[in-house]
Amino acid sequence: MPAEQDFFGPMQYSPAWMWVAVLLLALTAAWFVFVFASSRRPGADDGGTRPAPLTDLAVLKAAYLQRIEEAERAAAAGTLSARAAHQDISHLLRCFVRDATGVDAPRMTLADLERHPLPSAAAAVGAIYPGEFAPEPLPPVAQAAARARDMVGTWN
Repeated sequence: MPAEQDFFGPMQYSPAWMWVAVLLLALTAAWFVFVFASSRRPGADDGGTRPAPLTDLAVLKAAYLQRIEEAERAAAAGTLSARAAHQDISHLLRCFVRDATGVDAPRMTLADLERHPLPSAAAAVGAIYPGEFAPEPLPPVAQAAARARDMVGTWN
């Protein structure tokens, strides 16, 4: 008896589907290359050179002294907690060091700052540490702001 007429062999996929899959794989690989290439830090392979510091130190000092004053006023007005004010002042000090010298102080720990040849910056940040990390009661924000103003004002 002849084979049943109901049975048909499997249909072949169109070659276009294979090319769509290859294209999707290529697009995915290109996306990963783009993401990795664009997320690299600029100058990561330049041998560790630092960015040039701002040449007008007087303008830089004035700007940071004003920002320190604003943080102190916000804490006195109650719009900023004492701990947040201490943290803000510490961050401002670290950013000032970065902008004045090119050293990436905002990403450094206190121990890193102490190992670096910036003793006044390490001492000022270390003096503010109790206000940032100690349990309550915290030292006065005015004391931390005065220390920060002193460091910024005497920076050479």
